[in-house]
Amino acid sequence: MTTATAAVSKEAKSGLAGLSKETLLKWYDDMLLVRRFEEKCAQLYGMGKIMGFCHLYNGQEAVSTGSILGAINPDDYVITAYRDHGQAISKGVDPKAIMAELLGKATGTTKGKGGSMHIFSKEHNFLGGHAIVGSHLPLAAGVAFACKYRNEKRICLCFMGDGATNIGDFHEALNLAALWKLPVVYIIENNMYSMGTSVERSSAVEDLSRKAAAYNMRNDIVDGSDVIEVYTKVKAAADHARKTGEPSLLEVRTYRYRGHSMSDPIHGHYRTKEEVEEKRKYDPILLFGERLKKAGLADDGYFEEADKRIKALVDECVEFAENSPEPSVDELWKDVYYGE
Repeated sequence: MTTATAAVSKEAKSGLAGLSKETLLKWYDDMLLVRRFEEKCAQLYGMGKIMGFCHLYNGQEAVSTGSILGAINPDDYVITAYRDHGQAISKGVDPKAIMAELLGKATGTTKGKGGSMHIFSKEHNFLGGHAIVGSHLPLAAGVAFACKYRNEKRICLCFMGDGATNIGDFHEALNLAALWKLPVVYIIENNMYSMGTSVERSSAVEDLSRKAAAYNMRNDIVDGSDVIEVYTKVKAAADHARKTGEPSLLEVRTYRYRGHSMSDPIHGHYRTKEEVEEKRKYDPILLFGERLKKAGLADDGYFEEADKRIKALVDECVEFAENSPEPSVDELWKDVYYGE
């Protein structure tokens, strides 16, 4: 290596938060797995093998990897909305079980009964997948309250879309979290559109992080295309919650490359093809790959090998799901709550 190359690599590495090569490559693999998994989901949905609602994470991979895989401890809690496949993968949930759940099989994360919007794993402290917009925000406060009550050093990460910041549950949850000093980090994944309605048409305040001011809550804005920045800022919020018990609100500015759900065209009537293509210039996986190359930590050969390996893993997930049994009839009335 020449002196000039060494200097460039040293400068590049300084922007990687001092993380090891092993960690950084693991993050790259995680982001790529989420992307390829979601692409396969789109294919299976088009084939009629995945039915019902299905919301994909393409373009937002740096958010789940940097925050869940990178910034928190394995025993911390994560709760989220319905765009949940990628976050479950980053939390360590078996992608085979996730795929089986999407295909409605008994080997799925909730025995094939939950589907795309309700991925759940008690083992990994991944508390769902919630289909009703914002319904999980007070639950996150409750999880954080339990951590505080039991004198644990665990925290809760709670993900939401930008549209959830306009409903009552958002304000009630943030108020209690701040009032009671609960160790929860609320993360807004601002992908610019609540279904097909842009932020400027749906929120009186376009800088969504400012909504924390009403509750005197720590807040920040995060570049969701930069996995290192996501990691750095979410870790700071998580460490703050763990140390002081106080919550934070982070607005992560990101973008989804597909429609709101599989029933929504990629471009629709609310955004242009040109806008989507412009945003693709800031693809978080490509940007991270370039940083790894510049730091001398990976090359094109590694990326090609990783892509083959990840695609093979996704194919294994599909094979597992397709060969898994359907839920038995006697499961129909199990896990159902009712009153007389």
